[in-house]
Amino acid sequence: MPTGPVSPRVVYRPGEEGVNAYRLLISVVLPRPIAWVSSLDAHGVGNLAPHSFFSVASARPPVVSFTSVGRKDTLANVLATEEFVVNIVSTELLEACNGTSAEVPPAVDEALLLGIELEPSAVVGPPRVVASPASIECTLHATVEVGDSVVILGLVQAITVQGRVLRDGRVDARSLDPLSRLGGHQWGTLGEIREVRRPRPEDVLP
Repeated sequence: MPTGPVSPRVVYRPGEEGVNAYRLLISVVLPRPIAWVSSLDAHGVGNLAPHSFFSVASARPPVVSFTSVGRKDTLANVLATEEFVVNIVSTELLEACNGTSAEVPPAVDEALLLGIELEPSAVVGPPRVVASPASIECTLHATVEVGDSVVILGLVQAITVQGRVLRDGRVDARSLDPLSRLGGHQWGTLGEIREVRRPRPEDVLP
């Protein structure tokens, strides 16, 4: 257990005057992996946008989730076509990914606007980002409305990984070099990697 000093806590209660719960949450729930989602609307117009509420939701079947905070273009496209691709954002893609966070009209394809190269996906209709080290191709499994947001659950149809990030058939985290979102305008890199094995029951039981 930590032996350093523990300081008094400040309590913030959502709903109280001056408390911005959203800002606090994105400052303490760290780091948050980024789903750089490529999708198509019903007419085939592309959209590419980052979402930092992203995780794995189920192992069997394999399902990933990301959250649309508000009714974003990505959500509209997924509801219309029931397909999307999560592109993993490596450090070299920071500027490109950040550029696609600009709120442009739905008819504007961010990838075309910013010169981000795309290529056909293996299974689904929306294309993937060429430079992304790994992409997760999904069909819509379900959506869940939570307050002002919508959680999108995607059934994984294919995972494509560039050979350069594989070591002995497994994804090497250092080679993947994923970015994460922190609070405010901050982004995080992978940093130090520590390997700590999960204890067996006999290691912790009396």
